[in-house]
Amino acid sequence: MTIPETSIKNGAQGVRRVAVIGAGAWGTTLALHASRQGLAVSLWARRPQLAERLRLERENVEFLPGHKLPGNMIISSDPEEVALGAETVVWVVPSHAFRAAAKLILPKTKPGAVHLSASKGIEDETFSTMTSILKQEAGGEILAGALSGPSFAKEVASGLPTAVTLAFECQNTAKMVQTLLSAPGFRLYTSQDVQGVELGGALKNVYAIAAGISDGLNLGLNARAALITRGINEMSRLARVMGANPMTLSGLSGIGDLILTATGELSRNRRVGLRIGLGEKLSDIVSGSHEVAEGVRNAKSVWGLAQAKQVSLPTAREVFRVLYENKPPKQGLVDLLTRRLKDELPADLLLWGQG
Repeated sequence: MTIPETSIKNGAQGVRRVAVIGAGAWGTTLALHASRQGLAVSLWARRPQLAERLRLERENVEFLPGHKLPGNMIISSDPEEVALGAETVVWVVPSHAFRAAAKLILPKTKPGAVHLSASKGIEDETFSTMTSILKQEAGGEILAGALSGPSFAKEVASGLPTAVTLAFECQNTAKMVQTLLSAPGFRLYTSQDVQGVELGGALKNVYAIAAGISDGLNLGLNARAALITRGINEMSRLARVMGANPMTLSGLSGIGDLILTATGELSRNRRVGLRIGLGEKLSDIVSGSHEVAEGVRNAKSVWGLAQAKQVSLPTAREVFRVLYENKPPKQGLVDLLTRRLKDELPADLLLWGQG
């Protein structure tokens, strides 16, 4: 069932302007969604050739085929043209390219603009989240929040029902963006735990790869369920140490996104894990795909962050070793299953009972 999205949202000065930074599948989808809400939308594509194709064809054949882009949507590789006058800037750039995009585009954005990161990842070198990068590169006060949750781009573009979490430290800002982007088929819940929402979006990709490896090894549904459940435990443990609310990981940006990414057929991260479990090499998988599976890079940054914070993430550790140290997937499973036996509840009670 497709739910129509027809609401028109105007500001005091007329139609509100939204700039979307990044023309992959998710960026194109969010630009299309914002346009359907009656907003004036501009879309930035890093590659001039892609921007030109999108302008001419009015369809992102490379990343989101089958969905026409409206004729009044501005599409450009020029940061100034895209950012001009935008009250809201939505960032949808892969985590490894996020800082470079921020350096390029932030100086062109309107003072006082609201910045929303829909990118899911942690920077390798600094372990910074995407909103942290925005604040660092802005060099001053900036309204920066995060959007995350179970949301395959193809389904959102098709108007299928979706619910996600929108987080800003300022509740009034969260409510404003919630009103701006919500639609009958795209429900946004607000949160003030920006750190928790961002961590959920980044960490779940790593555990989705683990679930894919398990499926590739044909280990069964029990094993997959165990990996997902213990993955949530690990995600919550790291979130708490990072100062986030572990309860956030029980919501859409944690459990919800992990279930989707670990089990959905459209999941790039699950597909990577599945192919590794079937015996393919990571280098061959990555070189043969034009789409970014964030979990491949995040496996390195998440494991580095866990070591820096001295947090036990055994599943994330094994995913890192399989991807980057050529550890056989079956051996990674054996090492997970032969760890010291332990209680399930005491660690969880400690986790949920503090803070």
